[in-house]
Amino acid sequence: MYKRQLSVLVGDLQDRAEAERERGGAAEEQTLLEFFVPILKSWLTEQSILIASDAIQVHGGAGFIEETGAAQHYRDARILTIYEGTTAIQANDLIGRKVLRDGGATARRVLALVEAELEKLRGADHPVAQRGAERLERALAAATRATDAVLGFSGAPRDAHAVGVPYAMLLGLLTGGWMHAVVTNAVLKHEALDEDDQRRLLEADFFGAHHLSQIHALAETVAAGEIAI
Repeated sequence: MYKRQLSVLVGDLQDRAEAERERGGAAEEQTLLEFFVPILKSWLTEQSILIASDAIQVHGGAGFIEETGAAQHYRDARILTIYEGTTAIQANDLIGRKVLRDGGATARRVLALVEAELEKLRGADHPVAQRGAERLERALAAATRATDAVLGFSGAPRDAHAVGVPYAMLLGLLTGGWMHAVVTNAVLKHEALDEDDQRRLLEADFFGAHHLSQIHALAETVAAGEIAI
């Protein structure tokens, strides 16, 4: 679900950016759009490979032959990280043009948007919201430290670009947590939770426990920069 949410977010930003241009207004939405595009292209395509690989695993030995179709899905997913400009190139774009070039201004704006949604989540009286808020708060702190580390590499481009891919994956995961927070806050406004609402809460809880937690390891990798002898 979070993958569709990120795609909708980017599509919405594109519509808003076009409307801004037509009005001759400021380029704030365009700047956000350009920030999220390399995250969308790198993180989602890398995720598609993992998901297609799991599909082969679920099918067992039969998944590796053509009869099931699972192997074709994997090949289709594997080429996406090349079709979309390669993951490393998207990460270089994110690091060089979207973070370092403006001194982290846009990155900090994104972190502030996550914080604003987190604040709403903290006030929700539901166990999934409370667990989600605690996890997202720690993930946001780790992402902030990672962003500070990248900015600290401004005079050492090899260090900055060496950790571009893990930083892009980190921001992808953080965005996924943000999108789940948005959905959780929306669902908990309903007077009664139906089956779809319960499913969305379950998905948010699972993402927080099994995916958002990966941010902490990635933040440590980002802080290390290039390891050179």
